[in-house]
Amino acid sequence: MKGLIIKDLLNLSSYKTTLLIILIFCSIGMVGTDAVNAAPIFITVMIGMIVLSTFNYDEASHAEKYILSLPLTRKEIVMSKYVLAIVANILGSIVGILLTIIIVNVINVIRPEDLIKLDFENLSITAVSGIFGVALIQAIQIPSVYRFGAEKGRIQMFLLLFLLVLMIAGVGFLITKIGFDINIEKINRFMNHFGIPILILVSAILYYISYKISYKIFKKKEY
Repeated sequence: MKGLIIKDLLNLSSYKTTLLIILIFCSIGMVGTDAVNAAPIFITVMIGMIVLSTFNYDEASHAEKYILSLPLTRKEIVMSKYVLAIVANILGSIVGILLTIIIVNVINVIRPEDLIKLDFENLSITAVSGIFGVALIQAIQIPSVYRFGAEKGRIQMFLLLFLLVLMIAGVGFLITKIGFDINIEKINRFMNHFGIPILILVSAILYYISYKISYKIFKKKEY
């Protein structure tokens, strides 16, 4: 499984320059807008989406046929994709947090008259929210890719996400129509106390269910 992850990392090495350029422009943009707390989400989403491109490399090179000839189980092959995705998401959130801290310190040096106070609790919740958002996307897309292929799987994912957004919007509309009172302050307090463990737990559950589905699909697939 380690070899599969290294193979995917070597395929992704072509994105080094792109990542560096995006990080630079992201930093410049945040300095200009003071939207420093957005870095963990932005970086996590960016890295999480790049990781999914490993499926495109495998499909284009027909790597599955070669990989299946190696002394590896199908469970290990599927697991390697999820390990890479999870590690990439965690790495993206850490890079986002460090980038935020660096940018805030740079801004405070440049503008000492208007210091930015960094809220580490809010920053942590933002970072975990980014991980959860990417986990949701990956949990939908990876099984779709195994079932329909890289291109069709991507389309399938967007359709599912679109339906999910419509459902959320519909629930919100119904709540507004029936006049249900939502206490935003209580929700914020609850999320500040329990948001991080809840989001981590839900992300873990999403990955687990997604992995089981992907393995079931891949186990029956013929190459």
